[in-house]
Amino acid sequence: MDTRMEKLKSALQFAVEGMSSEQMSWHPLGKWCAAQVLEHLYLSYTGTIKGFERLLEAGAPTAAAASMKQRWRTLLVVSFGFFPAGRKAPAVTEPRGLPAEKVRNEVGTKIAAMDAIIAQCESRFGRGVALLDHPALGPLTGRQWRKFHLVHGMHHQKQLLDLRQASKNN
Repeated sequence: MDTRMEKLKSALQFAVEGMSSEQMSWHPLGKWCAAQVLEHLYLSYTGTIKGFERLLEAGAPTAAAASMKQRWRTLLVVSFGFFPAGRKAPAVTEPRGLPAEKVRNEVGTKIAAMDAIIAQCESRFGRGVALLDHPALGPLTGRQWRKFHLVHGMHHQKQLLDLRQASKNN
């Protein structure tokens, strides 16, 4: 597995390690609980996997040309590792109430599956080739997809660690 994906998997596992069901469901008013944050990430990984599966079925990269706005966003997130706070999650990645234990137990497997299908597409279509469009960032290479997921996951790992700490105090 790619080192970025290993780092992501370890960071998320560490963030929720030892949290009880009560801690996983505790949240400040108007905010997601740890289970919902983890589900959001899980859904983003399953969505990426589905996108790359469609890419393999299509037999060619489906990435479009990037707009200037997308290029700036990619520079911020992928090149500088900055994930802006307060952005609304795409509807397909909003938590829907999947069982917390299922998400907790399978998130690492989804990260590995996502890495594997990205590697498969890179092998088939080439490294450094924009393979698939991200909803906000536009066309990304396999390396950029991995970096996006690492930056995004680390953004949420901080939230998970904060929720873990806060849930101990409530």
